Amino acid sequence: MENGRRGWKMSEIELLSLGDATLDVFIAPSESETLCQIDTKECFIAFSYGEKIPVKSLEFSIGGNAANNAIGTGRLGINSSAVLTLGDDTIARRIVEMLETETVDTSFVVQQPSTASNYNTVVTYGGERTIFTYKAPRSYEWPVKLPVAPWVYYTSMGDSFAPFQNHLVEWLVKNPGIKLGFNPGSRQLKAGVEALNAVLKLTSIIFINREEAEGLTGFTASSGREKELLQAVKNLGPKVCVVTDGGNGSYVTDGQKFLHAGILPIDAYERTGAGDAFGSGCLAAIIKGKSLEEALLWGTLNSASVIGYTGSQKGLLRETDIPVWIERAKSSGVGVKEI
Repeated sequence: MENGRRGWKMSEIELLSLGDATLDVFIAPSESETLCQIDTKECFIAFSYGEKIPVKSLEFSIGGNAANNAIGTGRLGINSSAVLTLGDDTIARRIVEMLETETVDTSFVVQQPSTASNYNTVVTYGGERTIFTYKAPRSYEWPVKLPVAPWVYYTSMGDSFAPFQNHLVEWLVKNPGIKLGFNPGSRQLKAGVEALNAVLKLTSIIFINREEAEGLTGFTASSGREKELLQAVKNLGPKVCVVTDGGNGSYVTDGQKFLHAGILPIDAYERTGAGDAFGSGCLAAIIKGKSLEEALLWGTLNSASVIGYTGSQKGLLRETDIPVWIERAKSSGVGVKEI
């Protein structure tokens, strides 16, 4: 049966991406200064108080980990569906329109009456970004008649994520054939490992950065001890563990192999969505049956492409781009090695 909005037949959906979405506006001020403290090395963007600040560029994009993942995997050839709870406003309608433009299925997007949607203002400066974020208060709705897809990706949500997560755990237990990708957000991580224990034990692959991995496991000062850190994460339940580490690259283990990938030498224009791009690239490769080595490389390439553009989606690769980027990685001496 066809779903209610533009998308895939329910039987064709390969990935359900569960979490949040926002509308992001990116502004690049033309008049600003950077002030840095000598003792702490902290730096601040400075604007004149009470002034009207000219902006040299303005761009809109969807944000939010679930939306980024749905679009990123979709571009890499996965039939993806976004499972979101939005407000009933122009922001929500814009998010849905942009998802459908990317051929992401929106049948399971819920718009709650008389509520607002998430919105971010992102100030880009010197390759980094400062984000003013509005997280709309809401209760997340578990969709009726959610199809049993081969893969589910569960990621960042607001403070009231727990009831939705309980529904997810119950649903996964009833459908043990579904594989779960998990990328916990800041609020989920803040709740602690006990709050995530049931999900972690059902997780096929987890995506976290080094700091998050240390926080979840209590394994601190992990530099140079990446194999031990990966094993500590795996001991929490996930079958495959991916830990990203910024400029130091990324690491993965399935309990048998321990792998590391470097990064491509690319100057960042703006880093929003780099982590999500890595996750969607890696997960798309795995869904397609690629090896862990290939998956780590796909994630690395997707992340490298995204940071060359404004926003979290403009630079996301398409499946036809991958061979060219693999050659680029080879020529730069970037690959995947055992550790």
